Amino acid sequence: MPYRILGRTGEKVSAIGIGGWHLGLPKVDEKLGIRIVRDAIDRGINFMDNCWDYNEGLSELRMGKALRDGYRQKAFLMTKIDGRTKKEAARQLEHSLERLQTDCIDLVQHHEILRFEDPNRIFSEDGAQAALLEAQKAGKLRYIGFTGHKDPRIHLYMLEVARENGFTFDAVQLPLNLMDAHFRSFSRLVLPELVKDGIGVLAMKTLANGSILKSKTVSAIECLHYALHLPTSVVITGVDSMAILDQAFEAARTFKPFPDAELQALLARTREAAARGQYEPFKTSSIYDGTAVNPKWLGEEPPELQALMMQD
Repeated sequence: MPYRILGRTGEKVSAIGIGGWHLGLPKVDEKLGIRIVRDAIDRGINFMDNCWDYNEGLSELRMGKALRDGYRQKAFLMTKIDGRTKKEAARQLEHSLERLQTDCIDLVQHHEILRFEDPNRIFSEDGAQAALLEAQKAGKLRYIGFTGHKDPRIHLYMLEVARENGFTFDAVQLPLNLMDAHFRSFSRLVLPELVKDGIGVLAMKTLANGSILKSKTVSAIECLHYALHLPTSVVITGVDSMAILDQAFEAARTFKPFPDAELQALLARTREAAARGQYEPFKTSSIYDGTAVNPKWLGEEPPELQALMMQD
């Protein structure tokens, strides 16, 4: 397993990371979920992804159990929170700490930055960023990032609002795959900005939960190799079986940077299928938008906005 540096943090992280959502799927029982995490760590993967809302907390609970018996010390642990208010973000973070059975999470990320209003809510005086900064000072988390899968322009706006507030994120999670290169592209618009600012790059949706493979244009290994070819710190992949874990290690073992001609041929193969975002439903539909279905996760609108909307 090759290792890379997480942006300007200096942290050494595995080039492949384990996605937390799959660990709580109905077809993955607790025994298998724990085995996946521990086997991954034993074989060299140290980056663990998760989220407060994955499978109603089951994913974090299973990862917490897997990281007992000395495994927590071998892992770089990341999770995400949905709250946009200071109060809701702090509440969700406490839940994550309890479920993950740890006093400190290595990286906590603002999750699902899907709307242009999200950055403003998070960086308001009583927003979620205030909760994470307080938790960081208290030693409950080490680094702060954000995620999103909808539109690269929203990522750019989140970076802009952070700069206006004198803050630079430690890591950003974004879709990076062979379809993204052609449609509403995070790799073309956002990735150069992250590299320029020394922000750790966390690739997700590398296979789009298998959707890209249904285009019959590329293989899983080619998808993983493409994400590894980009200036990523970690390529996060969902693992729901030992065979898929083996596939991740095979991709890492066989990876070599693409010669330009090979890269262009790969992109040419996917161009037509990618043109309208058909195989990236997280961009073109609300299917992946957990916070749209559960707006209560975000917390209430700021009191000053509620007051503004009250009629005289």
